[in-house]
Amino acid sequence: MKFSLVTALVVVLAVSHGSEAKSLLKRDVQSEVDRVTKLIRDMSASITAATQDMVEKVKVLELTNTAQTYMEDNRPKIQPLVDKVQAEAAKLQEQVKPYFANIKDQMKPLTDNFNAQVQPLTTMMEKFFQQVMDQTKALLPPQ
Repeated sequence: MKFSLVTALVVVLAVSHGSEAKSLLKRDVQSEVDRVTKLIRDMSASITAATQDMVEKVKVLELTNTAQTYMEDNRPKIQPLVDKVQAEAAKLQEQVKPYFANIKDQMKPLTDNFNAQVQPLTTMMEKFFQQVMDQTKALLPPQ
């Protein structure tokens, strides 16, 4: 009788332990499933972001190639206009040269006169600053 009672008790304990282990296993599986799900979501977001970045880079490259192709295709049409503008600019520069030379000739006496009037003031200021420097040095203690 004692043996059957002990056996029954062991069976009850085993069943209860088994059901606890089963619920613990279910909790562990659920946490693992949640962790794997989060990992997959993170990977998916990362792949999506990388894909969008690549798509943007490809679009920029396509736009650059389109612009370059457009310029190369239209260069024969634009080049005569560019040549014409450069020729007109050269002509205009040649026409303006005498005016600038005339202005320079007219300004030379004015600048010479200005320099002649300012020179004494400049000399006086230089002497004044030299005096200030000498007096400042005299005030400093000998080293």
